[in-house]
Amino acid sequence: MELTDEVTIPARSAQVYAALNDTDVLRKCIPGCQEITRHSATELEAKVVLKIGPVKARFTGAVVLEPVDPPREFHLTGSGTGGAAGFAKGGAQIILEEDGDQTLLRYTARADVGGKLAQLGSRLIMGTTRKLAAQFFGNLAAELTDIDAGTPKADA
Repeated sequence: MELTDEVTIPARSAQVYAALNDTDVLRKCIPGCQEITRHSATELEAKVVLKIGPVKARFTGAVVLEPVDPPREFHLTGSGTGGAAGFAKGGAQIILEEDGDQTLLRYTARADVGGKLAQLGSRLIMGTTRKLAAQFFGNLAAELTDIDAGTPKADA
């Protein structure tokens, strides 16, 4: 499955790039994220609880960040397991284009799922993926707006 979209973030590209590489910001922005651990400059581990259709599971995954042309472009790859729910693996290309005080973020993400997740059907998985991506980027925009205003967003 492949998902391509773009979103305007109300911050300069260097700020967006830094936020996308900041574990505290990522933990706040990723829906269902319970924990993110940085193992190196490019390797992260995350624990996320997600509900996709009737399947709710705690996923543990590894993510590798690959800076291609900072702060303009980077790639990431990852894989995660959710026990009996199944597994997911994939990657994304992220391009940041500055437009004044805003950044146009374009991404193309690819993912493969297996186990119970694969049995749910591609329409449900794609719909949930789009919803989670929209939540993530909405959270990121809000986080950067709050940081820019000098008022750190309170943890929920």
